[in-house]
Amino acid sequence: QVKLVESGGGSVQAGGSLRLSCVDRKYTYDYNCVGWFRQAPGKEREGVAILYTGAASTYYADSVKGRFTISRDRAKNAWYLQMNSLRPEDTAMYYCATSPCFLSEHDSIPYAESEYNSWGQGTQVTVSS
Repeated sequence: QVKLVESGGGSVQAGGSLRLSCVDRKYTYDYNCVGWFRQAPGKEREGVAILYTGAASTYYADSVKGRFTISRDRAKNAWYLQMNSLRPEDTAMYYCATSPCFLSEHDSIPYAESEYNSWGQGTQVTVSS
């Protein structure tokens, strides 16, 4: 059973930065999609940033492009979300997730919640204006 452990959430003023971390304490993998989702109160969970480990290709939601960066440390079996220029609308519970993923060069990286079968416990990010 996959066990994902998140850390790094918190409260910050608009314009500030936070870095989220997620570690898989049970498995390592070469062909997975690893990423970050968020869910604000009353809203559906949305994919924010996804990385395909087989090619290091990435997906970003339009709302975070240019501000958020996903990265991975294969040796630590961890991935990260660097969030810069945070806005109040970024306030949400952030979840890391992963799922086996085998993509060709023509395939899009999946970013729907239903495509992922392993989840972290969530970490709160609050951005004040």
